[in-house]
Amino acid sequence: IDCDVIANRLREMAFLNKGLKIIFHVDATGSEEVFHYVGGIGSYVEFLNKNKTVLHDKPIYIDKVVDTMQVEVAMQYTDAYNESVLSFANNINTHSGGTHLTGFRNSITRVFNDYARKNKLLKDSEQNLSGEDIREGMVAIVSIKIPEPQFEGQTKAKLGNSEAKSAVESVLSEKLEYFLEENPSVGKTIFEKGLLASRARD
Repeated sequence: IDCDVIANRLREMAFLNKGLKIIFHVDATGSEEVFHYVGGIGSYVEFLNKNKTVLHDKPIYIDKVVDTMQVEVAMQYTDAYNESVLSFANNINTHSGGTHLTGFRNSITRVFNDYARKNKLLKDSEQNLSGEDIREGMVAIVSIKIPEPQFEGQTKAKLGNSEAKSAVESVLSEKLEYFLEENPSVGKTIFEKGLLASRARD
């Protein structure tokens, strides 16, 4: 048995279900590890960013139930140039993304561009930033709990529920917009990073 593989999966499960405590005891060595994260996926993002330079202290954390779906998102920006987004449906890592990830990306792009226009961070003559530019340096977890998940393929690597897309979009549009209004300095910092990425690409 590869204990590291098991420990990584148990750690992931504890992150994805905030408050859940998992104790992993190995009889052969007598070692014991406890996985317990009150912050849930917010703690997961902090764990992924522990050796990185972050642009804002705490991850942005969003959690809301829409109809029968629980939508949870945590995100934090770093000074890196790549994006790292993990998506999950009912605790299953959807490696190939799916509708929930599409909803997340669409909403992030729209909310940040709307925020920039409203707060004059973008001139009228300037084009909207692309999603790619806005997500540069982002580390995020998108987790959805859905009663009847429809996965594409045997490996369950991609979620196909169309209602997951609209649920994630609506939750992010509402909650992220509110967060940016309440935390203008964080919004400005994130948008300026995207603006630099856009200019560098041009």
